[in-house]
Amino acid sequence: MTITRDEDVLGGEPRIDGTRIGVRHVAARVIEGGQSPAAVADQFDVSLAAVYEALSYYYEHVAEMREYEQTNEAAFDEVRKTSLKPKETVK
Repeated sequence: MTITRDEDVLGGEPRIDGTRIGVRHVAARVIEGGQSPAAVADQFDVSLAAVYEALSYYYEHVAEMREYEQTNEAAFDEVRKTSLKPKETVK
């Protein structure tokens, strides 16, 4: 199992080869979500080795991962700004 990139999958973000599971997805569940690597492997149906490889990649490329997080958050903010909003609240 290796970490790979492909511009056509996840916008080129690093991911577990053969899946659409991004390194950031794994890191979010383990680091931010407090889940065990074994639980994440089970949830994503990948090997425990793949989860540890993704975490290793994350820690070796923290600055890059933060850039992806910031870019992703900025895109969501833009969508929130431009999405349709109700003219009045329903009571």
